[in-house]
Amino acid sequence: MPTKTLRIPTTDGQADAFAAFPDRAERHPGVLMYADGFGIRPVLREMARELAGHGYYVLVPNSFYRHGPTPVIELPEYIGEEARPAVFAQLMPLIEAHTAERVLSDADAYLRFLTTQPEVGAGPVAVTGYCIGGLYAMRTAAAHPGQVAAVAGFHSPVSADGPERDRLLERITAEIHLGHAETDVTPEALGELNQALDTAGVSYTSEIYPGTLHGFTMSDTDAFNPAALQHHWDRLLPLLGRTLANSEAERHNK
Repeated sequence: MPTKTLRIPTTDGQADAFAAFPDRAERHPGVLMYADGFGIRPVLREMARELAGHGYYVLVPNSFYRHGPTPVIELPEYIGEEARPAVFAQLMPLIEAHTAERVLSDADAYLRFLTTQPEVGAGPVAVTGYCIGGLYAMRTAAAHPGQVAAVAGFHSPVSADGPERDRLLERITAEIHLGHAETDVTPEALGELNQALDTAGVSYTSEIYPGTLHGFTMSDTDAFNPAALQHHWDRLLPLLGRTLANSEAERHNK
């Protein structure tokens, strides 16, 4: 599986990024993958390679590049409960500094870069994200409705509050999948969110993954749930197969 470390020109400098794509001399649909708050690390690279194996060019940018290249902060190999307070003490200022304006400015640069790579075919792209990256994915889809055909967020917030959420959803034309952790969303809150999705008129699935904690897809954390990670693939791959026009990718997803 070919991989690259790349530098993406942005209005504020250059964002380092990881890319994975099939080992075939063909063009493939593009997927922009936003990491969780912990950033690009072995588990994210492995997830990108896994997705690329299904026929996609997957680009994972360092969202916090303004503070330095990957790794922006040093992480333990396993991010257990005992390590989290010290890690979050370093991460929260970076997350707070990454405003909606910065997210959208960067999204412009990431999509422009992604769609001009020689391995990426013409046509729509997908955006997926984990934890805070899911919010970045939704904002990207809302800002680029003509270009983003699918968006997925896993154990992630949709937005800070109802009005902001509703303004976001009404601008999205992509098909949406939201996979929530059981500890993140109550059934009542899920009902309110799904009502907002209905009102926005988007095509979507939005569900709580049973027995999950926040961060369930990440194998280097205590929240990891192998069954939920597989469920995530079982939802994500058909979504991409339906929405991204590429017969090679569709064959891989069947």
